[in-house]
Parts: sequence; structure tokens; C-alpha cells
Amino acid sequence: MDDNIRYWIATAPVGAASVLTEELAQFGAIDIRERSHDVKFQGTLEVGYRTCLWSRTATRVLLSLGQLDATSSKNVYDAVKKIDWREHFTPGATLACVCSGGNESIRHTIYGAQLLKDAVCDNLRESTGTRPNVSPERPDVLLHLHVEGQQALLSVDFSGESLHRRGYRLEGGRAPLKENVAAAVLMRSGWPAIYEQGGLLLDPMCGSGTFLIEAALMAMDAAPGLVHDYFGFKGWRGHLPALWERLCEEARLRRAARVPRRCILGSDADPEAVRMTLANSSSAGVSDWVHVEKCDIVSVVRPASDIGLVVTNPPYGERIGAETGLPELYSALGIKLRESFKGWQAAILTGDPPLARNLGIYAKRAHRVLNGTLECRLLRFELNDASEQRSSEEVRADWSIRPGAQMFANRLVKNLHRLEPWAKRENIDCFRVYDADMPEYAFAVDLYGHDARQVYVQEYAPPKTVDQESAGTRRREVLSVLPEALGVPPAQVHSRVRKPQKGSDQYQKRNNLGERHVVREGGLKFWVNFRDYLDTGLFLDHRMMRQMLRDWAKDMDFLNLFCYTGSATVYAAAGGARSSVSVDLSNTYLDWAHENLILNGLEGPQHELCREDCLQWLEDQLPGGPRFDLIFLDPPTFSNSKRMEGVLDVQRDHVGMIRRSLALLRPAGRLVFSTNYTRFKLDATALADLTVDDISARTIPKDFERNAKIHRCFVIGLR
Repeated sequence: MDDNIRYWIATAPVGAASVLTEELAQFGAIDIRERSHDVKFQGTLEVGYRTCLWSRTATRVLLSLGQLDATSSKNVYDAVKKIDWREHFTPGATLACVCSGGNESIRHTIYGAQLLKDAVCDNLRESTGTRPNVSPERPDVLLHLHVEGQQALLSVDFSGESLHRRGYRLEGGRAPLKENVAAAVLMRSGWPAIYEQGGLLLDPMCGSGTFLIEAALMAMDAAPGLVHDYFGFKGWRGHLPALWERLCEEARLRRAARVPRRCILGSDADPEAVRMTLANSSSAGVSDWVHVEKCDIVSVVRPASDIGLVVTNPPYGERIGAETGLPELYSALGIKLRESFKGWQAAILTGDPPLARNLGIYAKRAHRVLNGTLECRLLRFELNDASEQRSSEEVRADWSIRPGAQMFANRLVKNLHRLEPWAKRENIDCFRVYDADMPEYAFAVDLYGHDARQVYVQEYAPPKTVDQESAGTRRREVLSVLPEALGVPPAQVHSRVRKPQKGSDQYQKRNNLGERHVVREGGLKFWVNFRDYLDTGLFLDHRMMRQMLRDWAKDMDFLNLFCYTGSATVYAAAGGARSSVSVDLSNTYLDWAHENLILNGLEGPQHELCREDCLQWLEDQLPGGPRFDLIFLDPPTFSNSKRMEGVLDVQRDHVGMIRRSLALLRPAGRLVFSTNYTRFKLDATALADLTVDDISARTIPKDFERNAKIHRCFVIGLR
């Protein structure tokens, strides 16, 4: 047996890392350090094997080979080539390399993977006379390079393939729940302990049965890794087959020792979902543990047990046919839980947290969870009299009489009286009425529309040092007084938590409700969405900047990079632009931009919408030379979208982006560069040969004067 301590990394979905940490401790890991999406730890080879075999929440298990200097691609190549790869490769072993992350030296993941492969192959050719063959599918050794800042982490991927794939899913429905996300929800909600106490589990909206099957695998003491016939370590030279087989035999004996008990119950109103659950349960070998039937939520009957867990992931809009049915569905679920399941625990995983208010139950805990790219909330409930909520009218009346709520309401009314006449004079239907004016109420409140106003509330996420209960109190105070203070029905108040976004998070879909509204700005019309995304589709602080683009655009060829929903393109087209090209990586937002053009009668072949990585698109256009008179460059602060190569950091990369954009600008043209990064500093030295005019102060609208750093904006030209 190999007793040497090694360094490991196990990745997990966001929201599952703390559960993974508990698992690793049980496997014998030491020096465990948890982050949002992975856990670093130390342990023997046996600990690594146990993690691959038994972890229900891990996505991948990586054996660390150490940190490398990544300040240049040459440094990475040299460091990799110095490793004695004969310790990892047997003669004839195949190889695959993957890279994630990036920096200025390694901008593309494909380049990073190629660099890694070349260094390994060159080393082995020099030391053994032969180089390994590359096998993209199921290689003997899979190497992983993760570039982050000036460092890179080199690892052997022990898992080989994502561990969340258990192999039982024959069908997954429209919005399948990842297996390791389901397992993390069950473990966090206490299902293993409830089972040991003789309790039951019920999923009344079981979909394709992922919660039921994962719960059964836990009850059976079944190791998830036993179903995998491929792991990344099996062709690795350090692999100990006898040790691995001993652990697998131990796992087989543990599973065989469990006597089946039909303690896992499921139902769904959709007969197709019931059919999928039965098929998947049979594939997973858990049919003796699971009972499922067709039944709507109203007809669900509590099983004869004092101990139990109700766990469910309510269906999305397309599964029930209409967004308008979701509040009623949540309300019916809440009534059933309150009336029939007192004494039990409940766990609701929702992709639309505001809908959970319809449950009428206070959650004891809430956890952020990512299922793929969809951000969800896991809400955990103690089902008893104390957890039942009063009516919304009673709650609003109670909170609204609090001094803090009254002060907040007074400030709202004062701001509205000051800004509303200005908005009418300027023909502005959408404006910010409050922006953290009172520091203890860190919210941004925007009004949209004129006749049927909508209120969009963004709470700036409180730091971890702020007591979460106090933050929750302020949130309830704010939401209690907003409708009356602004004169809108509660149903037209939409809230989100605003926090620093990474990658393309700000553009990622939160829900799939399809609820859209038309608003007006500057005599133009735009589609906005208050429910499905973190942002509405119209950045209000860019209002004056868009007007400048319209003023400059007449008879110009206009380029809009990172175009989002195309509002700047609409302004340029309305200003008489001869042509426009709008580039973005998202089909969703390009479709949105097209619909905005149609809404204003501005669509046509002269306005091109291009789905591309903007950085790659710029590179591809360079041979064509200057072709635009006006360019709007508004990149995200940071992006590592899976569909982009490399990582974009606006502070680090702005000079390169500006230079490449200017290569497409005609001599007398303007480049308008904008960023919402509050700590941004333009590298004036690197751009000293250009004309640069900081127009930030001139582009801050009246309703954003309290936050002068909301964005930075520069007009840049060729000398």
C-alpha cells in the first residue's frame, strides 16, 4: 500500500463544496481547504481512490503535480518539460491534455492544452525515444492545466470523466437536475440521518426521478463510482490495481449488506415524468427502494411516518405550460406542506426564489446552488406552526410601521418627487429612484414604464461580516413599503440580489419565464425582462452615452462590440447610421437585439448581427483593415464563458482590446470605450500615442449622480 501523502483538488458545483468537505473528511483527507467551487486537501492514494469511488458531490478529482510559473508560455513549457514523465506514463500509454483559465500569456485554452502536450511529448521523446499517442477519448493519462493569474496548477485528472454521470439516466426531461447537485441537496437536508431513523422521503414533483434515485443510492450504501468502467488513473503509471480492487470489493459488500426498504416515494402530475422515473430507477437498480405514481400536488397523501423529508425541484414554466401557473403551483405546494406534513422536514430547490414567497412558510436556511449554469436557491424548512407565515397584508402592515421602514419610505417619496418632474421633461420612462442613499439600506431601486409601472429592486449583497438576520430584516422592510411609496401593486415589484459577477454570470439566465415589457427611452422602444436575468436588458446608466452615439452616428458605419441586447445599435440606427455590425457570443441577446431593432422599425440587411467571441472576431477582421467610423466597446469586467477561448479581464486586457478595435477604425473615426468596473484605471502610458478624452462625468445621468463611479467612458481616436 502507498502511504505517501499527496496533494489533491476535488471540484464540485457551486453550493456543494461544504458538503464535499464533509465527505472528504470521512475518506481520511487532511488539511482540507474549501473554496466556492472546489476543495483542496491532502491524503494518500487510497484517499484519492475513495473520493473517486464514494463521493456523491464531487465533479472531478485531480492529483496535483504542483504550481508552475505562468508569467510566460515559455516558462510553462520549460517547467512542464523538466518533470520526469516516465513516473506517470507506461510505454504505449495514450495522452490527452486540457486547459482551463488563462492570462495574458496563455489567452486560449486550446493553446494552453497544446503547450502542455508539446512539453510532455518532447520530454518523453528525449528520455525514452518515443512519444505518447494523443487520444481525446478516454486516454490512459489525462493531464489538466489550470491557469490563474501568474500561476498555473498542473494535475493528473483521476476521475477522467465527470463523476456526476452515474450512468442510470436514460432520459432527463427538459431541465434535468445534475446528479451531484441532487446528492448535495439531499445530504445538506439531512436525508442520510432521516433514513437511519427509519424515516421516509417524498418528492411530489419528481420529474425524471433524480432526487429519488440519489436518495435510494444513499439508503443502499451504494458507491457511485462502482458504475464507472473508466477512470483517469487506470492507465497512470502510479496506479495500484490491487488497492483499487480491494476498495471496490469493500464497496460491493457494503451495498449487498443493505436490505431493500421501500422508503422513497415519488409522484408527478405528468404521466411522462412518471414513466421516465420508473425507467431511470430500473436502470439504476433501485426499483426495490422506490415507489412512484401519477398524482398532482393537491392529491398527495402523507405517508404513515412521523419522520420524513419532502424534497423537490418544482418544474419550470415550459413543464407546466405557462408562467402564470407558477405562483399557484407554489401556493398549492405550500398548502400541502403546511396542512399535511407538520413534523417533517422540507427542502425546496427553486430557480426563482421570489416564487417561494407563495409557499407561505418561513425557511430556516437558504443556500445558493448552481445546477449547471442556472442559479438556484435551496430553501430548507421545519414544518411546524412557528414556520407558517401570516398573510402578505399582515406582514406588510407589520414591517411598514418599523422606524427603519418608515425612513426608507420617506426617502423614496422624497426622491420620486424630485426626479419625476425631471424624467417627464426629458421624456424618460425608466430611471433610478434610489441608490443606497441610506448606507444601511443598500439597495438600488429603478422605475420602468409610465402607465403600468414596474419596480426593479437590486439588493447589494451584504459582506459576510454583516449579520444575515439583520440584512434579512432590512430586506423585508424595504419590500414592505415599496408598493405604497411608489404607487405600484406588489406583483409589479421584482427583486434581485446584486453581487460581483464573474465570467458571463451577469448575462446568464436565472429563469425561463419569458415575461417581457416594452419601455421607452429617448423616443425609442426597448424590450425588458424583470424575471429571467440579473439585468433587465437596458442599462439605465448608459442613457446619455447612447444619446451621444445617436448624435455621432449619421452616415457612419457603426460597430458595437459585446453588444448585449443591442440598445446602442438601436440608437445608432435611429441616428442615421449607414450600417452597423453588432457582435456578441449569446444567441439569446442577439435575438433580443434583433427584436429591439424590429420594435423600432429599424431592421434591415444593413444592420448585421454576428454571434462570435468578440476578441476572436477582432483578430479575424484585422486583415480587412479599417471599415468603421464609430465603434462602441463595452466589455464585461471579467469573462471566462465556456464558449470563449481564454479569460477576459477588462483591467488587464483593455489596452489590447482598444488597439485591436482601433485597427478597424477609419482615420477620423471615434472609439467609445466604456466599463462598469468601479476600480478601473486607464493605462494612459500604453495609449500615449492616441487621443483620449475622459467623458465619464458627462455621461452620468442625473438619477445616477450619487454613484459617479457607476461607469467610466472614454472617446479614443488616432492622432
